Amino acid sequence: MNIAAIGSPKQLEELNSVLSLAACHYSVLENTKNISSSSYDVIFDLDFDNRPNSIQDYIGINPITIVCLSSVKIQLHQAIPKSLQQQVIGINALPTFLKRPLLEACIINDELNIDFIKSLGWQTISLVESRIGMVSARIICMIINEGFFTLQESTASKIDIDKGMKLGTAYPYGPFEWCELIGIQNVYEILNAMALDTHDERYKICSLLKTEYLKVINN
Repeated sequence: MNIAAIGSPKQLEELNSVLSLAACHYSVLENTKNISSSSYDVIFDLDFDNRPNSIQDYIGINPITIVCLSSVKIQLHQAIPKSLQQQVIGINALPTFLKRPLLEACIINDELNIDFIKSLGWQTISLVESRIGMVSARIICMIINEGFFTLQESTASKIDIDKGMKLGTAYPYGPFEWCELIGIQNVYEILNAMALDTHDERYKICSLLKTEYLKVINN
């Protein structure tokens, strides 16, 4: 199987650790330029939801190519033209979420068979709704946000909040550890997109989280 991937070094490292279990030829691409003329069986665009306008580069791609697009910050069905809906899979490609036995995915066309994805290295494909945050990213980002509220109120320290989270829920990371791994920019942008999409007070971003986010993007 001929596979190509586009993404950050951290994402590509995680993807490669999964794909190493599968028999495939693996290429890393710098961008989507001229991608419509490619002959890959599968393309993983792990940074797509940061640049959804690049979908134009995929128009005219080989109709047998399956395109897996990161889609936790966008509504997949709003970003994909009808001509590509039969070959696009939305995935949760956030750091720490790719390197799991389970791949979280969504599709627009119900007839698209995604069972073959298991053969690439994942044990299970969890098919979820096409919505911002999918399921696991939505939950984790909300937990991180609550962690920042707790810290802002001086209820506990970062270390204690992380320790309490891991001991109380058996999660692999605490809120601040997970925020560091996912990237505060990703966390903020997912929460902000959910707030704009739903107008739900549950997704109101903690001012301390926003302050830390602004420090990162302004440096």
